[in-house]
Amino acid sequence: MKARIIVTLKTGVLDPQGKAIEAALRSLGVEGVDSVRQGKVFDLEVSARDGAAAEATLRTACEKLLANTVVENYAIEIL
Repeated sequence: MKARIIVTLKTGVLDPQGKAIEAALRSLGVEGVDSVRQGKVFDLEVSARDGAAAEATLRTACEKLLANTVVENYAIEIL
């Protein structure tokens, strides 16, 4: 089963990398971008009986390694 995990910073957490990307876009002449928030994407293959079992495995992976839940949110998509 294929899955995608998207990890983003929580609202209110400073994102210096996002600000640097925003400034770089402006310096390259890209107009109309008001704000950038940087994140991570993980594409995984999971061997599981069903979607619920896969989601449980992926949630454990996020909580233990893939996301710092103090400052990051994560979303799991079963593809």
